[in-house]
Amino acid sequence: MTRQAIIDKTIQAINQLPEDKAEEISLFADFLMKRYEENIVNQGIQQLAQKGKAFQFLEEEEDLYSLEDLKVKYNG
Repeated sequence: MTRQAIIDKTIQAINQLPEDKAEEISLFADFLMKRYEENIVNQGIQQLAQKGKAFQFLEEEEDLYSLEDLKVKYNG
């Protein structure tokens, strides 16, 4: 189903509903849009953090401990 077909089908269903149910759909659509926008922002922040050099010093840091330093090893 194409995007336009989905939109048309949804509009047709909304037109058949009472006003209070149509309002619920509108509120739900707002919720989905906000969640989608937040996801885009979070992805942008993650990309900036990955491309940035703020944590580059961690890559050059030597390991302080090894597996031999462990007193107890867990499987899992």
